[in-house]
Amino acid sequence: MKKSLTFGFAAVFAAFHATLYFLSPPILWRNWAIYLEPLEGIILGPEAGFYAALIGSIVGRTIKPTDLSLFIFGVVAEPLGVLICAFLARGKWRSAMPIYAVMLTAYFINPLGRWLPLWTVLDTLLAFFLIYPAGKIGNWLFKGDIRHLSISLILISFIGIATDALVRVFLLVPAGLYSLFTSSHEVVYAMFVAGAIDSYIEDVLVVLISFIVGVPLLIALRKIPRFEYPST
Repeated sequence: MKKSLTFGFAAVFAAFHATLYFLSPPILWRNWAIYLEPLEGIILGPEAGFYAALIGSIVGRTIKPTDLSLFIFGVVAEPLGVLICAFLARGKWRSAMPIYAVMLTAYFINPLGRWLPLWTVLDTLLAFFLIYPAGKIGNWLFKGDIRHLSISLILISFIGIATDALVRVFLLVPAGLYSLFTSSHEVVYAMFVAGAIDSYIEDVLVVLISFIVGVPLLIALRKIPRFEYPST
């Protein structure tokens, strides 16, 4: 029964992830699937959540094709954002922190990363320092009252969306994928500034939507007989 529920929920979230992607209007930097990432990780857990986001992102981009370069960014960033949320919900901050630290360190070691404005990555820096406290209170999502649940959900949602952004930044700068778009550092600078402004807006929107939708959803799931989340 538990395995069937896990596959069923993973399939539903994968379909929803894909649907949000190809229904997204060309506004801001990323697509609407990012709003689903925290709940995918919290409800499905690390394994099922990661694969649901991966399948959903691939299917969505297959239905609504995009450039190969943009395809790579989304297919890598969205599942990793879900994975970090899942780790923190399970209290596994020791698993989340090394992944985050490697990408952040690679960015600041890279000469281009040191040249780009620091304010453009302040949300990812803040998220790094919140990983430990978020992991320590992750169990509030499953047995805490509404106030505690809300605090934990807000922290994990913020770290999840910051992780999504950091993965894209890692691919763009340390991994050198900016060369797929331009060879000019000045163009990369302009892309970064514009993207950072959108990213901060998306941070707020993801946290807000997680609070409005996620809190009542998680409370409702607690009332389903024989259903436990995260499912993996």
